[in-house]
Amino acid sequence: MFKKGLAGLLSAAMAVGMLGTAMVPMNIMADDVEEITWMFWDDLEATEDLISKGYKQILDRYNEEYAGKYHVTAITTNLEEYDGKVNALVAAGQTPDVFICNPGPNLDVYVNAGVAADLTDILQNQEKEWYDTFTDGIFESLTYDGKIMAVPTNFAAACVYYNTEMFDAAGVEVPKTFDELLEVCQTLKDAGYTPISCSAGTAWCLSMIAGYLCDRQGVDLDAIAAHEANWTDDVVVQAATKLKELSQYFQETAAGDSNDQATAGFYNGEAAMLVQGSWAIGQINGNNPDFESKCGVFQFPAIEGANDPNRMIVKTDNLVMSSTTEHQEAAVALMKMFTDETAQKYTAEIGGKFPIIKNVEIDYEVAPAQLKYVVDIMSTATGNFGFYNESLASVEAGDTFDNAMVDVFLGNQTPEEACQTIQTYYEDNVWE
Repeated sequence: MFKKGLAGLLSAAMAVGMLGTAMVPMNIMADDVEEITWMFWDDLEATEDLISKGYKQILDRYNEEYAGKYHVTAITTNLEEYDGKVNALVAAGQTPDVFICNPGPNLDVYVNAGVAADLTDILQNQEKEWYDTFTDGIFESLTYDGKIMAVPTNFAAACVYYNTEMFDAAGVEVPKTFDELLEVCQTLKDAGYTPISCSAGTAWCLSMIAGYLCDRQGVDLDAIAAHEANWTDDVVVQAATKLKELSQYFQETAAGDSNDQATAGFYNGEAAMLVQGSWAIGQINGNNPDFESKCGVFQFPAIEGANDPNRMIVKTDNLVMSSTTEHQEAAVALMKMFTDETAQKYTAEIGGKFPIIKNVEIDYEVAPAQLKYVVDIMSTATGNFGFYNESLASVEAGDTFDNAMVDVFLGNQTPEEACQTIQTYYEDNVWE
């Protein structure tokens, strides 16, 4: 893992020129003000995403509260290019002081390459009062050999969002099983509606559906990791086959649509359903506030006779501090502000994501209606699992899975061939 992660960072050095010097302010001391950088995957000036707007408020609040002492400048890009551009900055010796990172293999890269700072002593000793505010267990996926390597800002659960007006007009009910989902899709299609908006242009979006189908079908990632099960096993092939079956109900432009385009297709009334995380609530309501009243939510359906249908895809957004920052106190102050009560109340009551600190009072009467639905779904959840591309052996393994599922959708590979592609990758690169 170390060699692959470090090689990926170094190979990105050639791309650093793409960022432009205006986007990469250097850490400088001006009039004794410590300048730090924070990197994120959305344009804070142009965005309508309510979570992103909340992040901008945090930066503004930080710069106001610490005026004359600290100042933070945002480095922003889009989601699709984010990882590559972070890696380019790392390789060029310009690692942002603090940056957003997904859990799993994405974080592994920075931990294994020594890019991420060890936050254990800061959290458990220097800032113990801060550490004690966090929800129990929230650092589990961010801990490596007993060392905490990132701080979460929120967490979200993946669900199915649906247009209640379209469902009513077509005379369909919320499906409880996969077979019922197919029937609902066909009825919606017969009524003149596009059943599902999905992005295959952003592979993890399609892969999220594939991940749910795999888990519902009974795929055991731990058994695969230990090579006690195979990617070519019947449960994986069945999940990929169901993905192909469901994909006939995607919008015609799904192959090329990005995550933002697919989500917009849903909140603009061009499709009846969207499978996304609860991070989409801020995007939906920020871009089309009137849509909130007709946006319902249900959990991804069961596959009859297969695995537990109450397991949920759950993930956190996380802050990584650079191990080479010369402004640790300023960086820690910024991370603390992302997790204080003001920010966490905004996260839930405006953005529609779950807070990660204890004892924060959330007024669900003012929070987005969709969040209440997600809370109800989570109340009956029996377990959780991560995105497949954040749960496999490496970033490359996750990409292999994602791309194989896209190939199934496009018809470039049969489900059996796609599963063999993942199997071959594991045989050549993962299993000993």
